[in-house]
Amino acid sequence: MQGMSTPNPDPRPSDFSVSDLPFAGKKLLVAVGGGIAAYKTATLVSRLVQGGAEVQVVMTAAAAEFIGGATFAALSGRPVCNSIFAADHYPLGPHIELATNRDLMIVAPATADLLAKFSQGFSDSLVSALYLQIECPVLLAPAMSTPMWQKASVQRNVRQIIDDGAVVVGPEKGWLSCRQLGEGRMSEPETILQRAAELLDVSSAGATHRDR
Repeated sequence: MQGMSTPNPDPRPSDFSVSDLPFAGKKLLVAVGGGIAAYKTATLVSRLVQGGAEVQVVMTAAAAEFIGGATFAALSGRPVCNSIFAADHYPLGPHIELATNRDLMIVAPATADLLAKFSQGFSDSLVSALYLQIECPVLLAPAMSTPMWQKASVQRNVRQIIDDGAVVVGPEKGWLSCRQLGEGRMSEPETILQRAAELLDVSSAGATHRDR
């Protein structure tokens, strides 16, 4: 019908007003650990980008066993880095260049392995080296089975990481990939998004309820 406009079926950040882009101008680093909950991180990255953030994704080798780097590259619009050795693209080292001028680092899922490395100061992988190098706030979203989460060593590592200044969101109680109900489920993307907004002192309202 003449005079009627056709709605845009696939809105991009440029289609929204500034008030709809709560993360505009923010540079985030999202590290993906090796766990089935990595599928949620894809939604998180999409929400952040739709909220105006510049998102760089890095992955552990184990993460690539659960989700492909191409997924995050498409969602973020940037190549995904998964190696601490990438001289062709990062002459100073990706753990140096990717940590520079970041507003927030999010690790989701934060596995038991990553929590142990963070708490002890290991730098044997890109993600653990970035954790040591980065100077912005760090938000961790743990995910693992209930017995792993309740293990004394894991709880000790979490306390150490919090004492060191990182922020932990979750895990939550619910259905786990081991087909049991219990604590260890990674927080939902919207919950992580809200916590990120609080750390960045912005409102996530404009990014929380959009389609991917």
